Amino acid sequence: MRRKAYVPGIAALLAALLAGCTGGSGDGATTDDSNPGDPGVTSQAAQPGKYRTLPEPCRAVGNKTLDSLLPGIKEIADEVSREKAYAGEATLAYDTDRKVGCRWKVESATATDHLFVDFERVVSYDNAVSDDSEAEQLFAKRVEAADLPEPAVSETPSASASGSASGSATASASDGASAPADGSPSSSASGSPSTGTSDGATPTDLQPRLLDDLGDEAFLDDELNSSGSTAQRRTVTVAFRTSNVIVTIEYAEQPTTLAVAPDSEEMQDRARKLASRLADSLGG
Repeated sequence: MRRKAYVPGIAALLAALLAGCTGGSGDGATTDDSNPGDPGVTSQAAQPGKYRTLPEPCRAVGNKTLDSLLPGIKEIADEVSREKAYAGEATLAYDTDRKVGCRWKVESATATDHLFVDFERVVSYDNAVSDDSEAEQLFAKRVEAADLPEPAVSETPSASASGSASGSATASASDGASAPADGSPSSSASGSPSTGTSDGATPTDLQPRLLDDLGDEAFLDDELNSSGSTAQRRTVTVAFRTSNVIVTIEYAEQPTTLAVAPDSEEMQDRARKLASRLADSLGG
């Protein structure tokens, strides 16, 4: 009799232990139906990004482009030094499939120019988030960090009209600068004060802003810094995303003359042209 009473007790104990191990909510049928291996329940993995590798950054910018961005490079007399300047200097990279960059610095009689190009391939480690979505989120954070101003509306109608902005720009420039402020390809002569106001401020239509003609999304930042007796240094940043790759260009110039500010329009035009070439080389 004791043996017959003992066996059901063991069975009940095993059943309780099994129920605890399966983590069931008390409804055995529900636990069995929520089998994580069921194809109907598992979510489909997100698609990988378009790009699996990155270009060689120091070869991504051609010599003719460097001639435009770094005017002093052609003035280097020594051939070995000139070739070294063209070659640039690769930034330290621990994973060249994920992040690479290159820097150039050239000094001339009138200014010191810097160029930095960075490529970053974004990879999502979440199967539910695609590489493109991860890159999009990262780029959104960079746009936020750039703290771009709200698009401004010109108070003078003629200033916003194509072809008639030069007159308004001239009238608003107390230093008599005659360069147009409408973002046209033609810019003021090299070495002249910054387009716009006498204090080197950037005109409204050249302010930091989002760009709609580069990659999947892009923005441009323009910052003029001066400290104490140091000459004013302008840094133009153009960043864009195409699929899961983010490209950043930083182009800076610091004249040797204290009273001269680098030309905003000219520098933006050069940086945007380089960005367009890099986007084309990526197929973006």
